[in-house]
Amino acid sequence: MREKVLITGGSGYLGGWSVVRALQAGYDVRTTIRNLAGEDAVRANVATQVDPGDQLEVVAADLTSDDGWADAAAGCDYVLHIASPFPLAQPKDADELIVPARNGAVRVIDAALAAGAKRIVMTSSVASVRHGANDHTGHVFTEDDWTDAGNTKLTPYTRSKTIAEQAAWERVRAAGAENRLATVNPGAIIGPLLGDVRSPSLEAIERMLNGLPAMPRLGFSYVDVRDTADLHILAMTHPEAGGRRFIATTEWMWFSDVGRVLRDRLAGKARVPRFVAPDFLIRSMAFVDPTVRAFVNDLGKKSEFSNAAARSIGWRPRPIEDTIVDCAESLLANRS
Repeated sequence: MREKVLITGGSGYLGGWSVVRALQAGYDVRTTIRNLAGEDAVRANVATQVDPGDQLEVVAADLTSDDGWADAAAGCDYVLHIASPFPLAQPKDADELIVPARNGAVRVIDAALAAGAKRIVMTSSVASVRHGANDHTGHVFTEDDWTDAGNTKLTPYTRSKTIAEQAAWERVRAAGAENRLATVNPGAIIGPLLGDVRSPSLEAIERMLNGLPAMPRLGFSYVDVRDTADLHILAMTHPEAGGRRFIATTEWMWFSDVGRVLRDRLAGKARVPRFVAPDFLIRSMAFVDPTVRAFVNDLGKKSEFSNAAARSIGWRPRPIEDTIVDCAESLLANRS
């Protein structure tokens, strides 16, 4: 009898790819979406990579409600909690992100523990690692680092990821079940599309392909969506993963580095910018573009992360240059 995995957020980018990778690994999968009207789309997207057959079940559950979570977790050996709000623009009221992220995490944790799941893996973010006392000091961040969730100058998204992860750890500790939880803290997740599913994390590369005149002096630690999904499955099954956080990043790359890879490897398939915009121009753009506003305080600042913990349980991410090209080619092939 195959083991069963509950994966929350199967209609999302990472959630969908995690469904694919779990099916490919031989698990039965139950995935949650907010409304069952989206079931056909989820199945169609998954089917672009693997035939789900009778191994995939889609159920309705919403992070803002208790309804459905006990039934969703029932009979599942493992739970991957991936669903969480991730808007392109930051809301004015931080609670629009913080409340569903935190309360949703607690709902899923409680349901998984009550159902007897052997391991719960929750998707967090490097956003919950890097904005503490060592931010922008040249420090190499590890799983011992935490963002200061009380800093209201941080973006609502950053605070929501930190508060939700902290709430999850507090919940399992209170239940005496800390070794049944692991968290994965990805950097900027990119890679090929899954059917028609897009993610805000693809925005930077998409803008470059769509004629962005110049690049901001920004950078990220990128990671492939497929490798991130694989790390979730490793954290779910590895005997030494319980009770631990795992940073999922490869190398830091400035936008100019990404642009160079695209120009070198796309052979003229798209007009990729060559110039870096001065900071004052980006700051002025932030007044009218909310997606720029969220990153303006990071202009010219670099953060580096160690993925040694993830590698210690067997994670081997692919070269990020290959991921950048896979992402770009997928976006170009799916232009509307």
